[in-house]
Order: sequence, then structure tokens, then C-alpha cells
Amino acid sequence: MFTHVVFFKLNDPTPLNVEKAKTILLGMEGNIPQLKYLEVGADILHTERSYDLVLITRFECKNDMDAYQVHPFHVNEVLKNLRPMLKASAAVDYED
Repeated sequence: MFTHVVFFKLNDPTPLNVEKAKTILLGMEGNIPQLKYLEVGADILHTERSYDLVLITRFECKNDMDAYQVHPFHVNEVLKNLRPMLKASAAVDYED
């Protein structure tokens, strides 16, 4: 399995914006065939080093993750709507 984890820091992390971003990310469920697992979590501690949201996705292999990155739903629905909301993001990718 190939795991892709992304942390998101929002420009304006109000509860409404966090929920909107979470909904955008969860919208990928069932719309991207390569995506085998999807989890989205909102931070509850709100410490100085916290990010606002985490996305955990799993794929059969790196090639499937590469296909996900350019999939029309990911590009035209998720990134198009999420990027304007973001202050920063960080990712970790690994195979297990």
C-alpha cells in the first residue's frame, strides 16, 4: 500500500471554514477510482504547532497516487476549491 498524508493550515480557521474544507476533501469518496481509503480529521488541540486538518489517503501503489494527483475530480473540484482557503500544507508519503 502507498499512503499519502497531507496537513492543511487554513487562512481563516473558523469552525465553518474547517467544516467546509473537510467537506471538500471528503467529496473525493467514490469519485476517484484509485483512492482506496480516505480519512479527514480536524485538529482539536489548536496548539502553536497544530495544523487545522489532516488528510490520510491510501492507494495500491505510487502509480495510483500519481493518477489521483491529476484526476479531474481532484484537480477541478478539490484543489480548485481548497487552494484559496490554504495558508500552508505539508505532506508525507510512504509505502508499507
